[in-house]
This record gives sequence, C-alpha cells and structure tokens, in this order.
Amino acid sequence: MFSPRSSNYERLEGGMGPSRLGVRNFAWKKLAIAVTVLVGLVWFFQPTERTLWGTKEPVWTGPVKTGIDYDPLPPPYPTPHEDDVAAPTHTTPSVPRPTSFESDPDPLKTVYCTTPHSSTTRLVQYALMIDAGSTGSRIHIYKFHNCGPSPTYEYEVFRQTKPGLSAYSGKPEQAAASLDKLLDVALQIVPEALRKCTPVAVKATAGLRLLGQAQSAEILAAVRHRLETQYPFPFPSAGADAVSIMDGKDEGVYAWITANYLLDTIRADSPPDAQRYAVLDLGGASTQIVFEPVFDTTKPDSALQDGEHKYELKFGGRTHVLYQHSYLGYGLMRARRGVHKLVDFMSTMRTSGGGRSEIANPCLSRGTKRVVDILGPTPDKDRKVAMAGEDIGGFESCNRVVELVMAKDAICEVKPCSFDGVYQPSLLDTFPNGKILLLSYFYDRTKPLLPTPFPDLTIATLAELATDVCLGRPSWEKRWAGNADALEELENRPEYCLDLTFMHALLRLGYEFGDARQVEIGKQINGTELGWALGAAIAMVGGELECKV
Repeated sequence: MFSPRSSNYERLEGGMGPSRLGVRNFAWKKLAIAVTVLVGLVWFFQPTERTLWGTKEPVWTGPVKTGIDYDPLPPPYPTPHEDDVAAPTHTTPSVPRPTSFESDPDPLKTVYCTTPHSSTTRLVQYALMIDAGSTGSRIHIYKFHNCGPSPTYEYEVFRQTKPGLSAYSGKPEQAAASLDKLLDVALQIVPEALRKCTPVAVKATAGLRLLGQAQSAEILAAVRHRLETQYPFPFPSAGADAVSIMDGKDEGVYAWITANYLLDTIRADSPPDAQRYAVLDLGGASTQIVFEPVFDTTKPDSALQDGEHKYELKFGGRTHVLYQHSYLGYGLMRARRGVHKLVDFMSTMRTSGGGRSEIANPCLSRGTKRVVDILGPTPDKDRKVAMAGEDIGGFESCNRVVELVMAKDAICEVKPCSFDGVYQPSLLDTFPNGKILLLSYFYDRTKPLLPTPFPDLTIATLAELATDVCLGRPSWEKRWAGNADALEELENRPEYCLDLTFMHALLRLGYEFGDARQVEIGKQINGTELGWALGAAIAMVGGELECKV
C-alpha cells in the first residue's frame, strides 16, 4: 500500500546533536536500575524465555483536551507516483492532474477550476511547513487550490538538511541560518506573486525540547527574526505559535490526520464504515502513538479516561475521540544512548573498574565494534567507551537489556498502562483488528531489509529480522545472499541490531501487540511524505491568512 524509500528523504542516521538534558533524564531511574540490575545480569548470561513484565495501567486524570475543529477537505485526487501504490480512488476530473512541481503546467493556476469558490480566497494557495526535528530540518512546500469551500491539497515539494537546530547549542544565529537552504528552495517553488501570501511555520519537535528552555528559546527567537527580516513569507494569523516547539500530542494527532486523510478514511466523502489507521511514529528523540479506541459500552468504566491523552478531533463532519501520547526520551537515538549507558553500568558491576579497553555489548551485531558516548552526571564526566558485539551479540540477550530500559514495570497509577507508567487503553480490547501504520525510523530500518514487493509484515517479522542482524555478517550473507542493497545497508552499522530489537520491544512489550499482528510501514502515499506536516498545514491554510505587507 505504501511506497518504497523516498529518494528525497534520506535516512536519519546519526544526527544526535549535543543535547544533554534529556539524555541524562533518559539514563534515568538509577534506583530502578539498581534494583533490577541483578536480574538483568542473570538474564544477560543465561538463556531464558522472554516474558512480558507486569500488567497494563495509566497515569493522570486531568481535563479533556479538545482538539481543532476542521472543515471537511475534498479529496486530493492524486495520480500515483511510479514508486507508489495508489491510495483509494475517486471519480476524478478528466483532465491532466499534476502530482509534482515538475508536472505542474502553471504553478499560479490549477487544473480544477478557473475561479475560486469564494471571492475572498485566492485560486491557488501555497503553505510552508518546516519540521525542525532532532536529526535534521525538513521543509514541506504544499500547493492547495480553493475550487471548493475549503482548501484542497494538490502536491508537495520536500527537502531536508542536517544537522537539526538542536546541534547549534549556544549558537542561535547559526541555527537560524541553517534553514536558509530550505527557504531558498521555497523561493524557487512558490511564484513571486504569491510569496507574500504564503504562510510559513517552523515546528520544532523533541530534539529542541531536550535542549532546555533557555537555549531553545534563543534559537527560536533567532529563527523567527531571520524569517521576518530575510524572507517574504508571512506567519499565519495565529503568529505567536508560528515558530515554536510543537506539543507532542499535536505532533501525533497531525500525523494521524495526514495518514488517514491520504488513505481516505476521514474525509467528508469517506465511507462511513472506513477503518481508520492507528499511527505510530518513531523519531530520534521521541515516539508517538495515536489511535481511535472503540469501547464496549455494555461494560462498566468502558470509556476513555479524561486527561491530556484524550483528544477530541472534529474533521470531515465527524467527531473522533483519539488516544494520543508522546514518549519523550524513547526515540531511537535516545534509546541507543540509554542502552549503551546501561550496558556500561552493568559492566562496572562485573569488573573492578580498571583496565577495561573494550566492553562486550549484546546489542551490537556480532563481530562489530563501536565507540559510543556515555554521558556522565555533568558534561565534564562524559566518556567515550569502546564496545564490541563479540560472541554475545544476539536478539534475545539484547532484548533483555532493552526490557530494562523500557520500564515496563514502572508504577501504574491509572490502569491500564503501556510502559513507563503511562495510561493507555488496551489495544487488544479497544483496537483488536484495526490497521496499524508505522512511520519514520520504523520504515527506515525495516524497508531496506525486506524483499520487493512487500511481504505481509507482522510483529514477529521484526523479531526475525533482528535475530539475523544481531548474529553478524555470516548471518547477513546467508539471509540476504544476492541482495547487495541490504548488505550495504547493514555495513558499518553495528547498532542495527539494537535498533530492530528496540522497535520490536516497543511494539511487543510496550504496546503489547501480539506476534501475529499485521502492521504496515510507510514513507509516502502517492508522492506525499507521511508524518505530521501535512496535517499541520491543513490546519494552517484552513484558518485566517494574512498577506505580508
């Protein structure tokens, strides 16, 4: 259903930036680690059956979060890209439909009509959404038309640059200037006559959150000033939030809107019984889950608990009550650092502490080595440590370390919980057969290792991939014999074992999906990047817009 790797969306490898605050928090819960380390050491050296820790239970009982009320959007009527599998089809106009800037006959016009639906709107509307993520900054340049009562999406142009804003700690002006190459692309795409009416927003995500309030505020202020003084694009009417750190709940909900809008499950003309997708996004610093639970009303207490996790979304003429949560510190890059720190800590328990030239790490593929950064309690205590997979690298032994980091047995104040003591309705009970879409690193790490066309992908598939990857090169050459791309993907990436193991643990242990549960991975639908950006842009162009003087 989803496209193969996008040629313009590079893998998000590396890019961790110098942020320290969040990682120290992620290296967290020393007391819990101290209590569990003996169990971890036993598991580390002795084969055992994998077990799930604890039972589900939740935290927080605050007020209901009311989401944004959107006007229903007409379908985008895209033509599939050659690498895409088409989303659901509609009855469409019998005219050529541009699906990219290159195929657009006139960026100032649209093929759908010659005059806008309302005299107060422009025929064509562009919008710029900059995703300032933890591993890089990306710009989404969207074209909409106003042939109907609300803006209709046509296509996007996407570019990215590395590193992200969080890599410029203490250098706010350099951080702001790093976005120039993205905004220069926007100048090339957006017709000059429309630039002063093309809104721009910069939404920073988990990476900048982890940098700390003072430094992140300096960077955002510098970005805002540069946009105001160096570029013609205006901020949307609600300009106070135009350059800001996005709330984790909005990030997840916008991604849910994007995917379900493109997959034709929430539009005004979508079938009333359309099965909506749960969207799980795995970034560098955080991970999000958003789904629409369905409760058995015949049972007592069968409703979504009130709290920040509850998001009421009015879209396409319907009201959707969503569950959402963003786990800050459980993105892939932060998980790596947490695992490495725990392995280093466990190593000190087995030795006198001196003369350790290399530490055995079960989460590195066998026969591979990596020098990793271990963050101390203060920056002057940071260390570089050489680690090696040696002969202990393996999915089962790595999984036992990951389980400690996952904090599955954390105190659960409001039940049921997923992990880290966070309330979440049981997916088994409230979303037993719903479709699941995995984004970002879930896609980047699994797609290169899968055959084409895509096989049916299950949670167990991730465990199988992790098992073979963790066993090292002889296993790679056996499983991926003749697949030069897969072998190249694994080359010089010892942490691929850790990445796949963590992803499996997140789905199996954290969210408690069964091994046989089918999932889908995605990067694009009909040439449009999946993620939160389109959903946020839809909200932006659906509001009041003012042109820059």
